[in-house]
Amino acid sequence: MPLMAIHPNLYDQDFYAWALGNAALLRDGRLSEIDIKHVAEELESMGRSERRELVSRLAILFAHLLKWANQSERRSSSWRNTIKVQRLDTSGVLADNPSLQGQADDIVTAAYEKSKLLAANETGFDEHSFPEHCPWTLEQALDPDYWPDQAVIPAM
Repeated sequence: MPLMAIHPNLYDQDFYAWALGNAALLRDGRLSEIDIKHVAEELESMGRSERRELVSRLAILFAHLLKWANQSERRSSSWRNTIKVQRLDTSGVLADNPSLQGQADDIVTAAYEKSKLLAANETGFDEHSFPEHCPWTLEQALDPDYWPDQAVIPAM
């Protein structure tokens, strides 16, 4: 079945059809017919989405590590399993996107800022009571054998 040319407004009117049409054009080698501007935007968006996924996974992981370190009396198998799952998922995102490793410092900083808010919401601690900077390296956070034993905030 011959592929029809991509209508100029299809990107805004029917993204699914636009995406499939451009994929077919790529496969057929009809490069001059591809909506290059929007394809480039979507590829950039996909990259940003992977970065956001990594920040989100790390934020949840750091929040649970904060809770684990500061509320030892409330530790549960649920917290342990959440930490394990987030470690696996975070490692998976990094394995699929190794170039994000070069942005690790910025990603950890962004994730930790979110994690303080999440942990504050779940613990009742003030977000400013947590350390200003992440108390763990990325390697520690992802290490399946690492479990923080000492509180990272002063006792109340």
